[in-house]
Amino acid sequence: MFVAVAAGLAWAVALPLWAGDGLQSPLFRVFAVAMMFTPTIAALVVVFFVEKPRHKARALGLVPLRPVGRLIGYLALGFVIPVVICFAALPLGAFIGVFPADFAGLSGFRQITEWQLAQAGIDELPMPIEALAALQIVNLVIGAFFLNLVPALGEEIGWRGWLLPKLLPLGPWAAIGLSGVIWGLWHAPLILLGYNYPGTPGWLAILAMIALSTVIGGVFGWLRLRGGSVWPAALAHSTFNAAATLYVLFVAENSVLDPLHATVTGWTGWIVPAVLVVFLVLLGRFRPVTAPPSSVGLDGSPTRTVA
Repeated sequence: MFVAVAAGLAWAVALPLWAGDGLQSPLFRVFAVAMMFTPTIAALVVVFFVEKPRHKARALGLVPLRPVGRLIGYLALGFVIPVVICFAALPLGAFIGVFPADFAGLSGFRQITEWQLAQAGIDELPMPIEALAALQIVNLVIGAFFLNLVPALGEEIGWRGWLLPKLLPLGPWAAIGLSGVIWGLWHAPLILLGYNYPGTPGWLAILAMIALSTVIGGVFGWLRLRGGSVWPAALAHSTFNAAATLYVLFVAENSVLDPLHATVTGWTGWIVPAVLVVFLVLLGRFRPVTAPPSSVGLDGSPTRTVA
């Protein structure tokens, strides 16, 4: 029921894009953000009308929020790790030869910025290109903690808050794989319109999105399980969405970029998170924190967690 509701609502929300101008629609971002809340709606339907657990907030991964030190630590990791993953994909892609990079001169970023300014009637850069690049890092922080966080939570309550713990009895590999396939296929209404992988055949774009969702979802899942709640995963998702586009800072001018091969959306960008997920599973770290019965508070949430 969860998968049917999440997928059905996603297609329903995206239907106006299919009937209209697709990715070129002026309302594309509105529909895309609205689609991000469909997994939470699906989780709410299942929790409130099917399972009806006593502690619904716990079933959705919203609690516990203690111990505070653990929560803060995994929130910090939720910000840092996606940034590292997104930026690590760039030199790796450049080394392999699929990412046309200019790390020193920022020539591509300069070219894009000058073109944008020219469209606004401005003839020269208002400040050095390095300063403009630094401002993009500030935008990353703003996007991660403010602009993207609520929509990312709209997805994470469903995917990692509710779904992932339900799949864990099958084992970590199956839980990571199945949740990745479900999450990747859920993106189909936008991917088949050309989102993320423009110019790529639809079937191949879907497979690429499943692979990306599996490796990145594995990282988000670890943050959710070890952090004790969905909040670290939500921040990681928000940060990932903000950091994934910053490859424009380091691309070479007049270059052609294939997102199927380069940046974090391409196969060279999956290497680092895939290695991290394998490492975590083999070390037994892909399992939820546990709490002794004596530490359960009046609201059903543990007052203390242990590894």
